[in-house]
Amino acid sequence: MYLKMLQKRRSIRKYQNKEVSGEQIQALLQAALLSPSSRGQRPWQFILIDQEEILEELAEAKAGGSSFLAGAEIAVAVAADPGASDVWVEDCSIAATHIQMMAEDLGLGSCWIQIRRRQRQDGIDSENYVRDVLDLPDKLRVLAIVALGYPDEEKPSYELDELNYDRVHYNSYGQEIPN
Repeated sequence: MYLKMLQKRRSIRKYQNKEVSGEQIQALLQAALLSPSSRGQRPWQFILIDQEEILEELAEAKAGGSSFLAGAEIAVAVAADPGASDVWVEDCSIAATHIQMMAEDLGLGSCWIQIRRRQRQDGIDSENYVRDVLDLPDKLRVLAIVALGYPDEEKPSYELDELNYDRVHYNSYGQEIPN
């Protein structure tokens, strides 16, 4: 059940040294490519990374929150040409989320690493750094990198009765959903 999967899915930052199969990689990429996009534009580009040296370089992409990428088995950088769609950020976000949901379905862990509007510790723009490491064309913008691998940590599932329903409104702001 999808809701159970959403409850279970957590950001995983520690990975086992265990290979992700070709079939799993294919399923992750298919999930990304099947993602909905505005007006069917599909502006995204996906860069699959499995070389340890590149993952280690990318682990230095921003000041905080990317170092664990060095321990991932694979990663997918999600980028797009803003000239292809004015909602490339939204389209790429949907695709990155589909990658994460497919990872969970496959028994893999994942974690979103925000790149857009971030900087490295030395002040260099994270997008430019990633673009250089991955040899991307200048026209592409990098939204995020999704780290992937077999989890080497356990986190508790979310509980439905702990959801923050006070953020849900009925017909207009401030109106509670009737029982």
